Amino acid sequence: MEIIGYFASLVIGISLGLIGGGGSILTVPVLVYLFGVNPVLATAYSLFIVGASSLVGTIPKYKQGLVNLKTALIFGVPAIAAVFITRKIIVPAIPKEVFSIGDFVVTKSILMMVLFAILMVFASISMIRDKKKIEQEDLVEKQKFNYPMILLEGAVVGLLTGLVGAGGGFLIIPALVIFSKLPMKQAVGTSLLIIAAKSLIGFTGDLSNYTMDWKLLLTITGLAIVGIFIGDAASKKIDGNKLKKGFGWFVLVMGIYIIIKELFFPGGGGH
Repeated sequence: MEIIGYFASLVIGISLGLIGGGGSILTVPVLVYLFGVNPVLATAYSLFIVGASSLVGTIPKYKQGLVNLKTALIFGVPAIAAVFITRKIIVPAIPKEVFSIGDFVVTKSILMMVLFAILMVFASISMIRDKKKIEQEDLVEKQKFNYPMILLEGAVVGLLTGLVGAGGGFLIIPALVIFSKLPMKQAVGTSLLIIAAKSLIGFTGDLSNYTMDWKLLLTITGLAIVGIFIGDAASKKIDGNKLKKGFGWFVLVMGIYIIIKELFFPGGGGH
């Protein structure tokens, strides 16, 4: 299982390099089902892996002038604050047994995995759908900021990231295009920087709450980073849109599988 896990870690990075996102949605299932990590701890590990990988992915985008620092700051500040508070205060405050329906007890671990799977389903739909409407790079508009919406969206994305440990690129990219009027390619680069900052700072909120297996964490992160470079090189030869759709269907199936497994066959996989 661990060998499959290490291979999957490489795939996380490849998907980030190829399509600029989506990889983080695989991190928690890989940690829970292949490495046997507790789901709550897996969301913390995921923040570090996603944050470090995204930071590496940001560097070439920044050199190409595809990172808008002003937008990253405006969107990033509420997201970072929300993620840190969620990891430091909200997640530790969730009780071990959240509620029960008859004989079925919804534990903290089951709740985290189901929340995560619901997010996977939404992410997959955004990957499968055609994004032609928002890819209007020929329309050079003066950048306008819808400040209330950017701040609100930043806080919501931060809360979600904190709860389930996913980067939330599929939420950030459309928000940057719609509310900040960024061209698509710049939105992808800017979203990587926002994901890196909020994930790594969010992870620091966990350091006092859990004992970290640094060897496992750094190995998976290293493989994901290698994957980013492979994906980035391959992206010049492969049609990203077709790939994104295929990956979207895969994530959808995975999300549905996790919901069924957690609700009808709980236990196993790091619980």
